[in-house]
Amino acid sequence: MVIYYHAHVESNKNAQKAFEMEELALELLTSPAALTYQLAAQVLDDLDDEDIGFGLVDEKKDLSVAKKLGLDEVESIYIFVDNEIIEYDGELAADTLVEFLYDVIEDPVEIIDNERELKGFHNIDEDIKLVGYFKSEKSPHFIEYDDAAEEFHPFIKFFATFDAKIAKKLKMKLNEVDFYEPFMEEPVTIPGQPYSEAELVDYIEEHDRPTLRKLEPHSMYETWEDDIDGEHIVAFAEEDDPDGYEFLEILKEVARENTDNADLSIIWIDPDDFPLLVPYWEKTFGIDLGSPQIGVVDVEDADSVWMEMDDDEDMPTADELEDWIEDVLSGKIDPDDDDDDDDDDDDDDDDDDDDDDDDDDDDDDDDDDDDDDDDDDDDDDDDDDDDDDDE
Repeated sequence: MVIYYHAHVESNKNAQKAFEMEELALELLTSPAALTYQLAAQVLDDLDDEDIGFGLVDEKKDLSVAKKLGLDEVESIYIFVDNEIIEYDGELAADTLVEFLYDVIEDPVEIIDNERELKGFHNIDEDIKLVGYFKSEKSPHFIEYDDAAEEFHPFIKFFATFDAKIAKKLKMKLNEVDFYEPFMEEPVTIPGQPYSEAELVDYIEEHDRPTLRKLEPHSMYETWEDDIDGEHIVAFAEEDDPDGYEFLEILKEVARENTDNADLSIIWIDPDDFPLLVPYWEKTFGIDLGSPQIGVVDVEDADSVWMEMDDDEDMPTADELEDWIEDVLSGKIDPDDDDDDDDDDDDDDDDDDDDDDDDDDDDDDDDDDDDDDDDDDDDDDDDDDDDDDDE
């Protein structure tokens, strides 16, 4: 069941039109009859052999329903599956939502049975992933692992194998779980096996902010909200572009060298994934996304500072990039410095105003002196006239 918990729609035409634009993502997935303002959901016709109902919940009309379902954030999409509630935190676009739903209806743990599936596992490098080696699906250790996977599904990928040959190629022991950080060449074996569900959950939550992570459409808002001290280090690079690919490889090298630094997390954005946002980003940050960029961004006011890179020159080396990042982490490079400059400009304007006021006062004083001199001259003329009359 997919529920869109939306703000109350007024009866006027403008409000209705705005709501219909937000409704578009769901409308492309199901029939108009299914998109009503009631909780009752209509069933999609044969979506991957799964029946998925869609419903709309109005924050005012359906207040009691929203409370009963635990809906607490207006303008959000909630997915109810297997007694779990998943809040969709991605862009409201039909293709993105469909792809996310396909992930949701998959099993939380994908089993690796053969070489082809093992190759597919190794080809995944942009996401956090875990793999465990267990005796069978009935193993109590696998059951704990599967329960932990449900807590993070579909945002973190879980794999398992029951094949000793596959486990040997993964260099794994029985009941062992390996944790793979995005873009890292080697995994980390989670200590303390055999694990309980709670132990696995605690470890993942402690390590779920990678050193280098890709901004994905289906989780873009959740990622952006996971800032460090109100800032993000953001890198733009098109993976299919030669310069972008080269810059991304340099980023990976820096991330691998600094993977133990808990204060470092770089968000990589491929502009090709967000074509409609490119003009907004270019205008907001004052950069050209036709070439790779890296900067530090204040998440509240979007103030930013970007590393100077010459399009006609080679990409920065890993050492140069690492030095720039160290300056960001130490506070030498800070987007808030722009605010200080603005304050200084305001102070300068105030000083100019004060100077203008002083000049005006001086002019007034000069005018008063001139008036007094004129009065004195008039008095002298009058005295001369009186003397002439006396003669």
